[in-house]
Amino acid sequence: MNEVMNAILTRRSIRKFTADPIPAEVLEDLVKAALHAPSGMGKQTWQFTVVTNHEIIHRLCGLIGTELGREGYDMYGPAAVIIPSNEKESPWGKEDNACAMENIFLAAHSMGIGSVWINQLQNICDDARIRAVLDQMKIPADHVVYGLAALGYSAKETETDVVKTGKIVFVE
Repeated sequence: MNEVMNAILTRRSIRKFTADPIPAEVLEDLVKAALHAPSGMGKQTWQFTVVTNHEIIHRLCGLIGTELGREGYDMYGPAAVIIPSNEKESPWGKEDNACAMENIFLAAHSMGIGSVWINQLQNICDDARIRAVLDQMKIPADHVVYGLAALGYSAKETETDVVKTGKIVFVE
């Protein structure tokens, strides 16, 4: 099987990370993968913010947990997060960021790094307390965060033989 198909078929969401840091050069490579994702009309109206500061990650988690009524929310304890944001007015921002996130996830998996999609911010990123943290991270005020990539080394073995189900229809 080729490497791309292998990465697609074996990648899993990781929901428990070790505290081991991810090297900066690896995080840079993950953002490079994101930057090469397709974007509507090639506009690339996104920004990618890499956060390795655990204090900022924990503060963001706490605010998300408070806003959504999820006490103890921790994004599964990532070593880092990559936050794609996109212009609120971009008609394709959500789709562009989804493509970029998939590139991040596949690249991370190919490097032995676990990942999971965190989608809680998309409807609350303009809450004043959350926006203050996003401002601290230099995420533009005219951007929305549809999802972020929580990243780290897996703290447990992952299931690799999970059968994905769905319907496939061929029309000839």
